[in-house]
Amino acid sequence: MKSLSIGKVLNGIGLIFVVIVFAMPFVWMISTSFKTLSETLMFPPKWIPDQLVWENFTKAWNSGPFMHYLLNSLVVSIVILLFQFITIIPAAYAFARYQFIGSNIFFALTMITLMIPGQLIVLPVYLQMSSWGLLDTIWALILPFSSSAFGIFMLRQSFMQVPDELLEAARLDDASEWKIIIDLMIPMAKPVLITFALFSFIGHWNDYFWPLVMTTSDAARTLPLGISKLMVVEGGIAWNVMMAGNMILVIPILIVFFFAQRQIIRAFVYTGVK
Repeated sequence: MKSLSIGKVLNGIGLIFVVIVFAMPFVWMISTSFKTLSETLMFPPKWIPDQLVWENFTKAWNSGPFMHYLLNSLVVSIVILLFQFITIIPAAYAFARYQFIGSNIFFALTMITLMIPGQLIVLPVYLQMSSWGLLDTIWALILPFSSSAFGIFMLRQSFMQVPDELLEAARLDDASEWKIIIDLMIPMAKPVLITFALFSFIGHWNDYFWPLVMTTSDAARTLPLGISKLMVVEGGIAWNVMMAGNMILVIPILIVFFFAQRQIIRAFVYTGVK
């Protein structure tokens, strides 16, 4: 009992340490977003501002075409997600429920793409987008991500857990393969789909590198690029305004996560994705 209680105490301390390590940058961002510029430069750092400076958010919002950046980020993230659903659901169903010539090889090749660093494909994709005349457009940010090997893997694992008897019963009722996918497989894989949607949305909402490479003007730039241009004051960065901009960037992600957290837990606990 004594060793068990000591183990629980050490486990609790470890969890608290992990929470502090991951939470401190976020807490610092919130604190800085409400500070004056002089408070952001103080040493030792000041965690709690003397008063909340809401003007930082106004300055961030009015520093450029912020609404345009926001709309671009929404369009890019949502359209990418729609395209990914269109491609990964049939692919995952085929890999999970059919054995065709080369199926294992094709699935292995799909998984191998997860090991390729994104930086290696930037140049060929850039040249391809250029040849299609799509540079500095929304489509240059969408088309390269219209499918996802990670999404195929997650869904395949979920589809493989559906009992064969359910599929046979559906086929005996003359259900087509598309009807089986839409009415049977997708509802049973709902937690996995929501989890993947959250990961995809966060990844592309926060993406800085790809829009930086593919765009040359504000026409197709997204919110992370807009925030990077925030408020240079007297040769230095106005950290309070920049952190206010980051808060605007993070809020939609927090809202999405708040509504999806139960489905994420179900995806990894009950559905048993491995």
